[in-house]
Amino acid sequence: MLHRVRRAALAALCATVISAFGAGLARAAAAPSLTDTLAAAAPALDRQVLALATRALACAGRRADAAPRTLGVIDYSQPSTRPRLWVFDLQAQRLLFEEWVAHGRNTGQDQATQFSNEAGSYMSSLGGFMTEEPYVGHNGYSLRLRGLEPGFNDRARERAIVIHGAPYVSQDLIRSQGRLGRSLGCPAVRPAIARALIDTIRDGAFVFAYYPDPAWLAGSRLLAPDCGEADGRLAAQGPAAAPSVTRPAVRPSAPH
Repeated sequence: MLHRVRRAALAALCATVISAFGAGLARAAAAPSLTDTLAAAAPALDRQVLALATRALACAGRRADAAPRTLGVIDYSQPSTRPRLWVFDLQAQRLLFEEWVAHGRNTGQDQATQFSNEAGSYMSSLGGFMTEEPYVGHNGYSLRLRGLEPGFNDRARERAIVIHGAPYVSQDLIRSQGRLGRSLGCPAVRPAIARALIDTIRDGAFVFAYYPDPAWLAGSRLLAPDCGEADGRLAAQGPAAAPSVTRPAVRPSAPH
């Protein structure tokens, strides 16, 4: 009799463990990926671009000196007249900025088409960067960038490719000339938000600059299949408070 009771108790315990294990697997499978969560926060950002950014982030995060708290994504496949810079808080998994950003004068007019790692090219560079220290220079409060991709952006610091505010990043210029002004290769932003953005992403954020350039896509170390894993699964969380997102204030066009 005692033997039968023990067997029944063991069977019940096993059933409970199996049920709990199955429920845990179901919860893990249902938990959103980092790409899913950030895509929901930034519907204007192309999901495939975001997926590449989180993949590169995972690769960069394997470095001992890298623990990014924020992620910046620049989509240079979009025209300069559209907001094409997004900044995310990775811990809160929310969008902080959605902004215009300029490209280099030799990268293109409204649409970016050419990129370079060479000094004096006055072109933007592609790939993953880590933000470093801010400083005050010719363009005011600015943020240094360290390129992580040899051959594509690893000369960013020597080229003085930095994030800074610039008066040519404005809706007025979009209205008057059909595009933003252009930099010497820097991802320049609106002066009104430059300091807040720089202070948000300074000292160790990961910034990913995208364009469907075949050579970079094939040669990027951060996108190599043997580097970062696909973005991890996040624990299911309750609804967060509505974030405060900084966006350019777009005024309606004057009647013709």
